[in-house]
Amino acid sequence: MRILDTDGTVLRDWQPRPGDRANPEIDRGQLRDLLLGPLDVQWGRGVTEVVPGTRDGVLVHFADGRQETFDLVVGADGAWSRVRPAISSATPRYTGVTLVETSLDDVDTRHPDLARLIGDGSVAVYGVNRALVAQRNSGGHVKVYAQFRAPLDWHSNLDRHMGLNRRAGLDAGLDLADVEAVRSSLLALFDGWAAPVLDLLRHSTAFVHRPLYVLPVSHTWAHVPGVTLLGDAAHLMPPLGVGANLGMLEGAELAESVGAAPGPGDLDEAVRAFEEQMWARAGRWAEITTAGLERLVSPDPTEALALFDEVQPS
Repeated sequence: MRILDTDGTVLRDWQPRPGDRANPEIDRGQLRDLLLGPLDVQWGRGVTEVVPGTRDGVLVHFADGRQETFDLVVGADGAWSRVRPAISSATPRYTGVTLVETSLDDVDTRHPDLARLIGDGSVAVYGVNRALVAQRNSGGHVKVYAQFRAPLDWHSNLDRHMGLNRRAGLDAGLDLADVEAVRSSLLALFDGWAAPVLDLLRHSTAFVHRPLYVLPVSHTWAHVPGVTLLGDAAHLMPPLGVGANLGMLEGAELAESVGAAPGPGDLDEAVRAFEEQMWARAGRWAEITTAGLERLVSPDPTEALALFDEVQPS
């Protein structure tokens, strides 16, 4: 992990030391293929509604008009879960921080200077209420995230919301599908930062708008027989390296809990025990990541550096 100042000065450069434990990472797509490859997954069957408490179990309505009942429905369907309304009225709220995601391909061959800037892991640059972060994936692919505080509709009027009035027509709104217009606007937003840092945006490909939403830090629900949640559906929090890991751990724990139930009549208690364990741990991490986001995208960039100093080994 490497942190730079906006002028390109290296502020921190954490390298693995002999004997350090590895922290391996894997691309999401590769992990999904490993986990789901052996399974008979029914793709394309969108869920529109989940109704617990019917005579035959939990009724699931599908987008194609069909419906089926199940003993247990697990909502592992992300931030905008279609299962969550069956057991909770909570809805995600916007944090005030938006990410614009882009990427670089074949970085070691096509952009060797950027490859050296990023190093073997990640590089981050923090400014006033904004940041640029680049992370290596496999196969020479690099994910780049422009992060900034802005209204949810920041792109509708850049002059009013972001102060970007340097280019004629920007105040009329930005088409997020217009790659070059988005690139131009982001370069204006990060104007004055070191040229090598801005090259992360200049040489990148398509841009994806990802406003950050969260569920309440202490999100729980009154237990409903036959329905539960895990992952982002249960505890959506800022993406600081925790959410995917929690989701995988919870999937394993729920499977173990259900598998250990002596009989069908014990299924409900197994799920209830799983939920209580999940809530306690997820609540702690939600507090940590919420506070972390406030410091990483902050009016005072030294807060981000201080946060990393606290969590990195000395």
